[in-house]
Amino acid sequence: MSLPAASGRIVLAATPLGNLGDATGRLRELLATADVIAAEDTRNTRRLCQGLGITPAGRLMAHHEHNEAASAAGLLERVRAGETVVMVSDAGMPTVSDPGFRLVEAAVAAGLPVTCAPGASAVTTALALSGLPSDRFAFDGFLPRKDGERRRRLEEIRTDPRTVVYFESPQRTASALAVIAEVLGGARPVCVARELTKLHEEVVRGTADELVAWAVEREAGEGIRGEVAIVVGPAAPDAGAGADEADVLAEVAALTDSGTRLKEAVAAVAAAHGLRSRELYQAVLDARRG
Repeated sequence: MSLPAASGRIVLAATPLGNLGDATGRLRELLATADVIAAEDTRNTRRLCQGLGITPAGRLMAHHEHNEAASAAGLLERVRAGETVVMVSDAGMPTVSDPGFRLVEAAVAAGLPVTCAPGASAVTTALALSGLPSDRFAFDGFLPRKDGERRRRLEEIRTDPRTVVYFESPQRTASALAVIAEVLGGARPVCVARELTKLHEEVVRGTADELVAWAVEREAGEGIRGEVAIVVGPAAPDAGAGADEADVLAEVAALTDSGTRLKEAVAAVAAAHGLRSRELYQAVLDARRG
């Protein structure tokens, strides 16, 4: 598709996660010279410019999840008029669990040019620091707030051979880790990366059970604060492999006979065989009734 001669462009520009030293020279130039800066939060973008010693030449406009649809139309008109529109989120890459997708979608549909000034990303930073396999990975955004929906989302990766990265609220991190341990098994490798590149950066690695214990201890003290990413390691190669039902039920029975609570026994056996805890629990109940 041919473009109008006076067509401008949209530039998706990554901003630092916390350390201003991570701002690229290209980001500095774009913020200083763009005709329009479309910002997730104009206050945060002003603080970023001040921290970088930049005085924007162009107009700073709010472009966030609540006004994205309406704002995109006006921004595209500016691009058609030959202006450069720089899209920034509060931290990291726009469109990645941040505003920007609708703007890009509309620009692509209109045949207008979109490019990117790459830089910091919480997803790849957390992945790199996790110590978990990074040759195959997925980013799955924020886990759902409702327990049932969160469990269903985690069931989707029960046998996934890839590492999976989630964002999470600090207030829900402890409960999310508890559900991860229950659904995926306490032995599943997990990493919590908090406040990346900032003064109080913290990276905690271990099994799901170990991370649950860490979260409980932290919640009893100072609490979990700041931006959080949870990285879940891949399922074991034999996860989901067929297992004889009688043998599995016998394993649960052996654990409960030794004093383990039924729920904990089911969770342990399900994790060992790559089974769904709820389905195994129901099978145990059915067997007992039978």
